[in-house]
Amino acid sequence: MAALVFAAVAVAGSPHFIRSATSVTVAGDTLTVSGKEAGLGDEAQVHIVLTATAECVNGGGNHPKASNKTSVSAAGDFPVQNGRAEFTLSVTAVFQPDCAPPMSVRFTDVSVTDTTHGISLGL
Repeated sequence: MAALVFAAVAVAGSPHFIRSATSVTVAGDTLTVSGKEAGLGDEAQVHIVLTATAECVNGGGNHPKASNKTSVSAAGDFPVQNGRAEFTLSVTAVFQPDCAPPMSVRFTDVSVTDTTHGISLGL
């Protein structure tokens, strides 16, 4: 009986994001997050969701209208190999009217969530 319990725990793993292997880049209106999750055991895949708030801000760092703020998200399924999964997700902010110079896009409240295991990493 004890061997069966131990085997189940060993297979389940201890899912966690590896912060040092996670990067955030912004190019214009696009936010890209790449990272790695470990402790996944022998699962086939994980479902990762990227969420953020995009704000159209002026040179002083202020967003002059409430409509210049929007929630953005992207999701994907990523294969698990040797108990680890690597992921890359991108979102592009779209504003109406456009967020054009001298305004620029700023991303806040950026996080990735593994919905398979219910864990998140704020970036």
